[in-house]
Amino acid sequence: MIVSSALMIWKGLIVITGSESPIVVVLSGSMEPAFHRGDLLFLTNFHDDPIRAGEIVVFKVEGRDIPIVHRVIKIHEKEKGNIKFLTKGDNNEVDDRGLYKEGQNWLEKKDVVGRARGFLPYVGMVTIIMNDYPKFKYALLAVMGAYVLLKRES
Repeated sequence: MIVSSALMIWKGLIVITGSESPIVVVLSGSMEPAFHRGDLLFLTNFHDDPIRAGEIVVFKVEGRDIPIVHRVIKIHEKEKGNIKFLTKGDNNEVDDRGLYKEGQNWLEKKDVVGRARGFLPYVGMVTIIMNDYPKFKYALLAVMGAYVLLKRES
């Protein structure tokens, strides 16, 4: 019941926010001082909203599984309203062209998972710790499983 409730909440957030992943964890220090490793970001991705320079976007690049959180630094408008943009981490020296797939110099709207609308500092550190230390993850799952099995209803 808990799992199905969590799934329903997650799917509801996807519909409300328009983002395939409405909540993400910042995994690196590339956006410091704006966001730190472990910050939990809340995203929206409404297709009617134009992307503007200065916005923080989460995007996926072909060939990479993990989305990237960086700031839009340049907008390139083509005819017929087609917009392409360039991103860069606040703490990085160079733009993200080296991260994009080979031959790609700009991102498009289809690459965007969402735009940062809010955050909770360091709440995502639990996720990072569980990924960095798999034994901790298994120990936590074992404790939770034991609790469920041994807990008696009153």
